[in-house]
Formats: sequence, structure tokens, C-alpha cells
Amino acid sequence: MLEDIEDGAAAAMRLAGGAPLPSTFHVADPGDWLALDAGVREVAWYRPQVLPRWKHSAPQPALAELGESLLALALCHRDGRIRQNALRQSGRYPGLLPLVVVRCADWVGPVRELARQLLREALNVDSALDLAPLILRIGRRDRGAFGVDVLGNILRQASHEQLSVLFAAPDRIVRRFAYRLAIEGCLLRPAELASAATRDQDTVVQDLCATAALTALGDEGAYEDVLPPLLSARNPRVRSAGVTALRRAGRSEQAKPFLSDRSALVRACARYVVRQQGGDPAAWYRERCGAPDDPELQPGAVIGLAECGDRAEAGLLRPLLVHPAAGVRAQAVAGLRALDCADAKQLWPLLDDPAAGVVRETAAALLPTAKELPADWLLERTSSERPRHVRVGAFQLLNARGGIVALRAAVRLFDDPDIKLRTWAAQSVQRWHPSPDGRRGDAEVGELLDRSQHLFSDQTLRRRKWEAGLDS
Repeated sequence: MLEDIEDGAAAAMRLAGGAPLPSTFHVADPGDWLALDAGVREVAWYRPQVLPRWKHSAPQPALAELGESLLALALCHRDGRIRQNALRQSGRYPGLLPLVVVRCADWVGPVRELARQLLREALNVDSALDLAPLILRIGRRDRGAFGVDVLGNILRQASHEQLSVLFAAPDRIVRRFAYRLAIEGCLLRPAELASAATRDQDTVVQDLCATAALTALGDEGAYEDVLPPLLSARNPRVRSAGVTALRRAGRSEQAKPFLSDRSALVRACARYVVRQQGGDPAAWYRERCGAPDDPELQPGAVIGLAECGDRAEAGLLRPLLVHPAAGVRAQAVAGLRALDCADAKQLWPLLDDPAAGVVRETAAALLPTAKELPADWLLERTSSERPRHVRVGAFQLLNARGGIVALRAAVRLFDDPDIKLRTWAAQSVQRWHPSPDGRRGDAEVGELLDRSQHLFSDQTLRRRKWEAGLDS
């Protein structure tokens, strides 16, 4: 596999020595053809003696005598007239059709027009399936739309079985293109589209197939074949499409369990469906959050209450800060933050929580009141004896305070066992400036900056000390 232009240049030199194409690079990889195309020009510029010296005025028979490897180099030559003459000979070697595709987006008009003519004549369903990744890659270029149009016209004649080869392509652009053609041609049943939406990793394919599956059903469709895979999909956008379709299917009651989904998008869609049925999502959430000792309480129900409730709901959320489930505690903190009811004195003990998610949400909730928190208490939690997530949360708050407190905490973390935390601390010191209300001439600041001198140039270090009121 050719990784870059240098690899393409190396492949070009091997071809110039007579090596066959299949042993030089992976001919099924579109990236390798593009690397070869760029690599030939690289060699022609820096090592011209390696390549054959063709003249654009050379008669056609001269190129007609070339083998496949040298003709491939001629198709990539920097002189457009040589590329054009090579195109006229390319029909002798079907394996060079990928370079004809590349030349369809050539910057020289006559070369481009000839390549397009040849592509129209040579392309059929089988070759289109093989060349689809390369044609779509070229289609992203300024003059690449032609090949995509031709590819679409040819593949509209393909059967479902033939297109299925592209459904499993590693390139997501190819899969998107294939599914659009299949949907346009009604080649896939709604159940197959729903299965594709849950199986494919690309969000565009997921949305495309989920929407198409529901659209194909109409108002009286066989929802039992489509809704179960959509509702059980891992991707939230697919699940949300299934939840929204419950209303049209006359199954709005089934949307209630999704009120506590882990995805905010799915929860919002479930609330819409429940409200359309005349239900009250807020009351549903209150009923579940009203039992703070319930081990079955879902984190989604906790944050859902904050999403559709008001500040009065904080009374139901505060008891959940000590719930045995870490996810519930984390969402209780997030809910109080969303309702603007985060009490610093109540929340800061959660910075010692054994669950990283709880500490992360707590630190985010306390950021607006970081200066009100006890600095020494936070600094103690940056000790290497503390869990990493506790050190991260404490430093996030200390860093937000600024001034000497932030500098002191950052320098202390220079020896932290975690490389990411050490890097963050170093970046914090490099961005540090004295706060306007800080005491000028503080000797501790000078000592901390001296310990950080490896992060600054001499001039920058003197500047920082001068800003802090210290003699340089």
C-alpha cells in the first residue's frame, strides 16, 4: 500500500524498471493509484533521468510499443500532450482504466475530454463496481463530478445483489452512494433498510436508511419488522427515529420507557410522543425520582427531570447525590447544574467520589464558584496519592481560580505520574499571568517561575517576573 507521494515516487521508479503493476502496488486500492499519479510527477521533477524521455511530438506508434508499466507512467506524465497520446493507447490494457478515471478530472481540457469519452465507452456494471471507490474519490475534486454522474447512471442498472458488494465497502462515501442508489431504485425492503441503519457505523448511512425504512412503510406498514431493530439500535439518532415513529404506528405507549434513555435526543423524542398522546413526562419523571433508594432508577430519568422541569425539581434531585449508582449521582449533579441550583457547599465533597463521571460533573458544576472553594482543600487533592480523576477535577477548579493558586497547583503537578496531567500543568504555567488583584513582588511567585524555567525562553521568563513585580 502506498502511503504518500514518496511511496508513489518509489513505485514509479520500479515501474520505470519494468516491474508489473500488481507487484508494485495494490491495484484495488484507489489511494495507491492517486499516490502513483502524484509520485510520477515527483520523480519527473526531482529525478527526471529515471523516467523515459518522451517527446510530445513523438508519433503514435512510439507509445503503441510501450508495455503496461511504462504506459501507466505516460498516463501520469507532467506533459499533457503525452498524457493525451497515452490515453489513446490505454485501451490495450484494461488494467489501466483507473488512470483513465484519474484523467477524467485532469486540469488540461483535451486530456479531460478524451478520458471522459473513453470512460463512457469502457464502463459497465462490473467495472463500475470495481472502480466506484476511485471514481467517488476523484469526485471530490473540482472537475470530478463527471465520473460520479457516469457511475450513477451505470449502477442504476445494477441489481440488489450487485450493489450489495458496495454496502460492505470500507469507504463510507461508497456505502452512502450505494445506499442512495438502492433507496432511489426501491431495491431494499423496509426491514433491510432498518437492519442497515442499525448495522452500519456511519451516521449518514444510519439516518438515510432509518428515514427510508419508515418512509417506505407509509401509514399502514408492517411496523413489527422495522421498529424493533430501530428501537434497539446503539446509535441514538436511529433510536430516536424509531421512537418518533411509534406515534404514527399507533404505539405511543411504548415510548414511555425511552423517557429515561441514555441519549438526550431520544428522551426529547419520547417526551414529544408521550405529550402527543396526552401524557405528562414531568410527572413520570417525578414518580421515579421520588424514590431516592430505588436501585432500579435510571440515570436518564434523573437528567430527564431537569430537562423538562423547573427549579422546584431540585428538591427531588438533591437526595439522589448519595444514590448507590454512580450514574444516578452524576446525573443528579448535572441536573442541579442545568436548573442553576448547584450549591457549592453541598457539591464539593463529591470531588472525592470514587466514580470519575461524578467528579467530572461536579467539577463542571463548581467552575462558576471556583474562587469560593477552599484552595488548600483542593490543593491537597492534587497529591499523587489521590485517584487520577480526583486530581484532574481538583486541578480544573484550581486552574480556574487563576493567580498564584493556579500557578502553585500547576507546578506541583510537574511530577505527577500521569503524562496528560503533567502536560496540562505545563501548558497552564505557560499561559499564566499574574492576576490584577494579586500581590506584586511575591517571592513565592518568583520561586515557582524559577522551577518552571524549562518551559520558557529567558526573555519570556524575565517578562513574567516583571509582570509579577519581581526584579529580573
